[in-house]
This record gives sequence, C-alpha cells and structure tokens, in this order.
Amino acid sequence: MTDSNPGQTVEERLEKLGLSLPEAALVKLPFAWVRVRGSRAFVSGHGPLNPDGSMARPLGKVGAELSLQQGYEAARLTGLAILGSLKRELGALDRVAAWLRVLGMVNSAPGFTKQPLVMNGFSELILELYGPERGSHARSAVGMAELPFGMPVEIEAEVEIAG
Repeated sequence: MTDSNPGQTVEERLEKLGLSLPEAALVKLPFAWVRVRGSRAFVSGHGPLNPDGSMARPLGKVGAELSLQQGYEAARLTGLAILGSLKRELGALDRVAAWLRVLGMVNSAPGFTKQPLVMNGFSELILELYGPERGSHARSAVGMAELPFGMPVEIEAEVEIAG
C-alpha cells in the first residue's frame, strides 16, 4: 500500500495484511513509551512483542542463536509493538504525518555485520503501511554486545504528528 490510496487508513492496511497490534508491554518501566512534544512524538526503545504484550521469542544474538531471517522477523514484530504504543498514545495511527528518524539496535554475535538487513524488517513494514512519502525515514542500524532481557532487536524512533 502506498500514499496513493488515501482513502484507506493505516489500521485498514494492517487488517488487510492480516496483522494486529500487540497489547501494551507487560513489563512496567519508569518512563513513557511515547513522549509527545509539540508536533513530535519520541518513541522509547521497543522490542518484539507477542499479541498479549509478552516478549516474543526467540531471544539471543542474531548470527548465533538467531538467523538473519529470525532477526528480520523480530524487527518486524518490534515495528508492530511501536505502532501499538503510538496508537495508544495518539488515538489513531494516521496522526503520524511522517516517520523521521529510526535507531535500530541488533543484539549481534561477534563478527555479525548484517544489521541493516535485520532492520529492513522494520523499515519495509513502515513503508508498506505508510507509503514512501510518510514512511520514508532516516535510519541507523548498529550492532550491540547485549540488549535488555536478551531481546534480539531494540528500536527507537521519532515521528512528526498531525494535530
């Protein structure tokens, strides 16, 4: 789906793709998952979630316990988790006027250098849902020695929001 189909909401595109947003993360932490200031929403680091808000498996390092494809899927699930948080905070995903910046952190085995391919799981989802105009974003994809709870991917973002 692209911006050329303005009559369809992001939620309708999700439904058409057979995707659903997970519940809020079951883990309780002392910060906001999404912080809105003016026309920007800053999205805290998210990991892959199951539909009930529990952490999705497998856990571990991409390039060791997880394959590149499993890392890609974890990044896609993380995208759905971020969309769920945005929907809860903003009320509607169509309030996202533009995806601006994304930082993707991959729990990487020593010598694993394909972090950008893992993060494509996230970027391709966002582009599919928002189209090239709203969905295109600046992105970094970096390898980390460890991530919280052993999750394979953590992603944070900044989006522009409409009134």
